[in-house]
Amino acid sequence: MPAAVLFALFFALPIGYAIWLSFRKVHVSGLGLGAGARNEVWAGLENYTDALKDPELLDGALRVLGYGCIVVPLMLGLALLFALMLDTERVRLTSFSRLAIFLPYAVPGVVAALLWGFLYLPDVSPFYYVLDALHLPQPDLLDGGALYGALANIAVWGGTGFNMIVIYTSLRAIPAEVYEAAKLDGATPFQIAVRIKIPMVAPSLVLTFFFSIIATLQVFSEPTTLKPLTNSVNTSWSPLMKVYQDAFGKGDIYAAAAEAVLIALATLVLSFGFLRAANRRNKQEATR
Repeated sequence: MPAAVLFALFFALPIGYAIWLSFRKVHVSGLGLGAGARNEVWAGLENYTDALKDPELLDGALRVLGYGCIVVPLMLGLALLFALMLDTERVRLTSFSRLAIFLPYAVPGVVAALLWGFLYLPDVSPFYYVLDALHLPQPDLLDGGALYGALANIAVWGGTGFNMIVIYTSLRAIPAEVYEAAKLDGATPFQIAVRIKIPMVAPSLVLTFFFSIIATLQVFSEPTTLKPLTNSVNTSWSPLMKVYQDAFGKGDIYAAAAEAVLIALATLVLSFGFLRAANRRNKQEATR
């Protein structure tokens, strides 16, 4: 019962209220002066239509898709690589290495963005000092196309450890008899990793990919934190930043609610669409 009450108050009720607001709008009568000049009325699908036609929201969605194309493959690839390395017999200091890789995940996203943000600034970054000492080019990492890489680096640095733990736990659950049989058949460690370990942890890879899609579509802290440090990040760089700007910058909470509902629906469709495709592929492989 306590869990159900907390779920209703802090999850279901806010979602329902946001959906209700998304069908409302403020109607201004007369000159907009005096009591009763601003009335909340039923808007139907008007807010959703305006959101779908809003070029800033669509541009933000395209930027996030480009950002995700960098973050998700790189983060999951590194997580899988680290998990396979930690699962080898010759590895040393396994506990320390596992903790060191996971530790960035414990750093809050805002703190991580500030940390890397100052490392990207030419005036205070040790990276630029080293590049200058070596007489190498000093690119502006917070400008233009390099901004995608800078933001992706923060997400990869912070999220690789969590995904590595998920995959590593799945690797440790594989029976030792499977490895022994493969060794008796003459399989090398590389062949064991490619032909046994990776196929057997495929469900964990699907799960981490699912979480990564959701986190990518909801990116907010990193670009918002880096915004004061660069002119390349505007108030609508990501869809959630656009929602925040409309709700608290422009004061149009009704349009912001409709945008938030659309983002949630897009996340739901992409996530469960991927899960359904993965499950269908698993069933096809199981019948072969």
